[in-house]
Amino acid sequence: MKKSEEKGPFFELTKRQRKAVVMLYEGTYTNKEIAEVLHCSESLIYKWKRENKLFQQARRQYETMIIEDKYVSEAMQSIYALVKTAKSEMVRLQAAISILKLAGRLTDSSTPELDKAKVRKANAEADIARWRADELTGKNKSDDSTVLVDDIGDVEDE
Repeated sequence: MKKSEEKGPFFELTKRQRKAVVMLYEGTYTNKEIAEVLHCSESLIYKWKRENKLFQQARRQYETMIIEDKYVSEAMQSIYALVKTAKSEMVRLQAAISILKLAGRLTDSSTPELDKAKVRKANAEADIARWRADELTGKNKSDDSTVLVDDIGDVEDE
């Protein structure tokens, strides 16, 4: 990990606390074993886990770092393998879409054209709502009205 990436609660802990976080994440050590390795009391490990907010935040950060470093990379490789080798076109398409979404290049149901159309629709609906409100309050002073004319004659018109 680069020095510039070393930010956050995990990196604010002492070396001993960071070692405890790593050992806890590995899940194979008891609190007693961690205390022995770190040359501290078992009660101190319990105290860090239960009362130390920075330690708790550091544990969450460490888990996120591990997941991002290892599992996200493996997941991306698996998805890319589907793009290249899946027999179904639909599977290949979904895998490609997943990669684009994860890369931030594609949102769920949005395109620039669709976004512009949504804005136009919202503006038109706002104009209509304003006109209706003005009509109800009497602010519309025009005497304009629309007249429908039926210029197709039929038997009843005679």
